[in-house]
Amino acid sequence: MSETQKYRTLCCREQWLGGIFDKIECRGDALGLADGAYAGAVCLPPVDSGEAGFAWGRLRLLAEVPAEASVRVYARASDQPGWPEREALWGRPLDPDTLERLFGPPAAQTDLLLQKTGRWLWVALELTAGGPEKPRVDGLSLWMAGDHMVDYLPAIYRGQDFTWRYLSIFNTLFQGVEEELDGLPRQLDPASAGDSMVEFLARWLCMEPEQGEEHLRERLGGILEEYETMYTVEGVRRTAARLTGQEPFIIEHFAVDPNDPACRNPALYRRLYGEDPYRFFLLLPQGTFEKQQDMERFIERMGQLTPAETEMELVLLKPCIQLDWHTYLGINSRIGDYIPAAIDDSVTIHYDTTIGGAYE
Repeated sequence: MSETQKYRTLCCREQWLGGIFDKIECRGDALGLADGAYAGAVCLPPVDSGEAGFAWGRLRLLAEVPAEASVRVYARASDQPGWPEREALWGRPLDPDTLERLFGPPAAQTDLLLQKTGRWLWVALELTAGGPEKPRVDGLSLWMAGDHMVDYLPAIYRGQDFTWRYLSIFNTLFQGVEEELDGLPRQLDPASAGDSMVEFLARWLCMEPEQGEEHLRERLGGILEEYETMYTVEGVRRTAARLTGQEPFIIEHFAVDPNDPACRNPALYRRLYGEDPYRFFLLLPQGTFEKQQDMERFIERMGQLTPAETEMELVLLKPCIQLDWHTYLGINSRIGDYIPAAIDDSVTIHYDTTIGGAYE
């Protein structure tokens, strides 16, 4: 079967308004009976196929029809764009006798084979309600191009309405499967996938929407590059920055190994960094987390996103100099203009004491 099935669909208020209405009105983008009316009709604007002698095939109504209600469809086709008899209907009641005289016998199905020939198609709908629940028409779909299962049968069966409608059940199922398969690449593209599919892709790739769905959609676009460097120093730094909104500073063991012959203060380095070669330090500003629970969730999340057999130690840096503690020039401390100071037994240097100028 052809991969492309082309339909023309009327489904919005602007498309209905060119019709002739009698006790039917637009309710949003749908058609329904007017208040207090239990029967009504509408003659829709003509549909142009763009091809003389066009063979109109399937017409399908997207409608809700309660058990005590009905929708009847009238259709007429012609190669002439004008139809004076239709224009004469303006301001007149569209009763069943008038419609049948102009269009011919109606069809009481919501999915039917028109078997009309002509470039222009006129369609009229008659709605009736036998109780409080009234019918509603949300759309009208006209088959315009593409083959049908009935086209593969001998010619004697092709013009039969029952055969067309019966095979349309399977044709629709098969077409739906084809559409799903054809649309699969779009669903796997983060830029065009729906919100539910983006969430599915994120779970599939073990991602969490830490900063909302739109941020997740952006991350999915570059997830391959992110995965390639996820367990590197750059990847850990990028992950921490994404989770906290702060640019972290990472210290690896080889840079502060107290057993390195070049280490100038092994005792201090051993106290600050230890001797575990699989431990690294992640430094963040002190005010990064508002609550203790936020910090605990961050540590737990980072434990899932760091290399195997490694251990992360989080260090929150205070914006000051602390002697014999985590003080890093240019990160949480600065050297400014020289200010004379006298240090004696009556002076205590603590973490809130600034040496060498004000820190901003």
